[in-house]
Amino acid sequence: MTDVVIRATGLFTPSQTISNEELVAAFNTYVARYNAEHAARIAAGEIAALVESSAEFIEKASGIKQRYVLDKAGVLDPARMYPRFAPRPDDALSLEAEIGVAAAREALARAGRDVADVDAVICAASNMQRPYPAMAVEIQHALGIKGFAFDMNVACSSATFGIEQAANAVRSGSARSVLVVNPEICSAHLEWRDRDCHFIFGDVATAILVERADMGDGGWAILGTKLATSFSNNIRNNAGFLNRCEDTPADARDKLFRQEGRKVFKEVCPMAAEHIGTHLAALGRTPAGVRRFWLHQANLSMNQLIARRLLERDATFDEAPVILDQYANTASAGSIIAFHLNHEDLTEGDLGVICSFGAGYSIGSVVIQRR
Repeated sequence: MTDVVIRATGLFTPSQTISNEELVAAFNTYVARYNAEHAARIAAGEIAALVESSAEFIEKASGIKQRYVLDKAGVLDPARMYPRFAPRPDDALSLEAEIGVAAAREALARAGRDVADVDAVICAASNMQRPYPAMAVEIQHALGIKGFAFDMNVACSSATFGIEQAANAVRSGSARSVLVVNPEICSAHLEWRDRDCHFIFGDVATAILVERADMGDGGWAILGTKLATSFSNNIRNNAGFLNRCEDTPADARDKLFRQEGRKVFKEVCPMAAEHIGTHLAALGRTPAGVRRFWLHQANLSMNQLIARRLLERDATFDEAPVILDQYANTASAGSIIAFHLNHEDLTEGDLGVICSFGAGYSIGSVVIQRR
């Protein structure tokens, strides 16, 4: 069987950031305006008054201190509170493809690869800008890559699911090298006016170059991948092409990200820990033998609990790096950012696990070893 490696990764980070303090200032202004405008109905008990947020609440609840976004002004405008993106003509590179291309180019540069070395592109992300043409095909075209490309969406698990599809394509011989690209414009599907979730997401793009091991030295050998899904409505977004047929408001709350956070925490943490433990055992490995866990970056307490269940003790930040304090939750890209920014110090033979989990429920893990 053909040996497969992760040769390199790439990262695109927007130039604009929103601190918790900035976000709270805008949100609380919105809350004050809303409560004033609806004072009579609130007094009559017809609707509930909105509650202010605080930077301390956000950091305690999530571990997030700031997030990167593509449009700060739109998000922080209390009269708007969502990003503003100018429409682009069909013959211009789309926004999602643009940031995906930037991450892909960095991955290629870090690997010392030319586009002629790549045979396929997979765009794996939690949301696609449009149904068709596929974002992956547009990214493929923009980069000048031959071969094939396709989109896939497994919410926050998209990157690890994409890595498995890429590895399978290489093993089967249908491609020598595959780019898995994860452009995440999460600011566009977040309800910034909802206190329970307005702080969760940020924008970013990552890319992973998966290829035959014999194409070069170094990289990370993919020892195994494991995927699992279990249906749940606890994380859901009902935006879709049938919405116009339902005669519901276009901006209805259920057409954006929503979750039952406590239920997700209670159910996903044990699922993820068991998933990783079972995967390692199938490969004849143990959690104690893992040098580093690059976990999905959704919530600091979740990652701490998952690592504690695996190691039977608290993990250090060296063992389970955290980037969500700066990037927030970036959906499928989170575990890849953690890997991208925290792997250079590992040496030959070191074992690592990339794991992502989220809506579906879905969980994907990739066990890798430094070559």
